[in-house]
Amino acid sequence: MAKQQEKKTFSPTIQNKKAKFEYHLLETYEAGIALKGTEVKSIRLGKVQFTDAYCYFNDGELFIKELHISPYDFGNINNDDPRRERKLLLKKKQLKRLKEKSEEKGLTIIPVKIFFSDRGFVKVEIALAQGKKLYDKRQDIKDKDLTRESQRGFLD
Repeated sequence: MAKQQEKKTFSPTIQNKKAKFEYHLLETYEAGIALKGTEVKSIRLGKVQFTDAYCYFNDGELFIKELHISPYDFGNINNDDPRRERKLLLKKKQLKRLKEKSEEKGLTIIPVKIFFSDRGFVKVEIALAQGKKLYDKRQDIKDKDLTRESQRGFLD
């Protein structure tokens, strides 16, 4: 008997590159997300943009807004609005904790990355974050430059 070949599908991890630069990430959570079929196919192709994406509470449920998932090329009439609000799926205890924390001054909930779980479900890593000041950003840039130069061998 011939061995069955396992299908290896490309499942990208899409990261919000500006999140760590713009915010101090205090706590992270892994949440499911309610999507349509064509949106999952677009995510598998890596067509997601995090620009200005954030999370908010509405009637005790957590939603993600301004997350742009490009329309699937072969989806014709099944494609939805690329910037529609999508519901995030978390346990009640986690939702309660996030709601309490996000009501504190200066804290917000932002998406950090989108990935596929081992079982093939789309997951969103969200973080409770606090905005950085300008001097914090400058320090991060300085630290990044120093580590890059030390790896190249300029600093001995």
